Amino acid sequence: MTRALFLAVLYVAFGFGANPAAAEMPDRDALLALRAGDMRKLAIHETAKAVPEVELLDMAGEAHLLAEARGKTVLLNFWATWCAPCRKEMPALDRLQADLGGADFEVILVAVGRNPPPAIKKFFTEAGIEKLATWRDPKQKFASEVGVFGLPVTVLLNPEGEEFARMQGDADWHSAEALTLLRAMLGRAEE
Repeated sequence: MTRALFLAVLYVAFGFGANPAAAEMPDRDALLALRAGDMRKLAIHETAKAVPEVELLDMAGEAHLLAEARGKTVLLNFWATWCAPCRKEMPALDRLQADLGGADFEVILVAVGRNPPPAIKKFFTEAGIEKLATWRDPKQKFASEVGVFGLPVTVLLNPEGEEFARMQGDADWHSAEALTLLRAMLGRAEE
């Protein structure tokens, strides 16, 4: 890691304080400076945007709301079993959840449109996905309300459940660049 990048990460981490979930998001300019590799495609908003509460279904058909993840930074990934770029990035998202998932961060998948549970389970088995679960948006209501009109789309939510960043297209979410940026967002020192 270059000295400038290390200092930027350290600056952002100190800005978070002792309780990252209770702290504000890091300075936008500091995060913009950390975008490299695939993360250059990440649009970081000047101000966070409200996200509608729409029921999503788990694999058993039970309803869930994003409010269940309040208090965490959430990487919300909109995908589909038939989407080749979605399938390509899924193993990296699984590794990301394994490495960073916890009390302050979670990867939540949202399968958009026709994605029957048997097809999702088959894909997860074939791709070796072990740490991720998915919620479903079979009528695309949630995707439509948050402006997802192509796949994949990844939306980052702050602990208050507001959108603060978005990426259109696939990315290596477990790359060194992605991990550096996400750790800075979480106020975590290099692990």
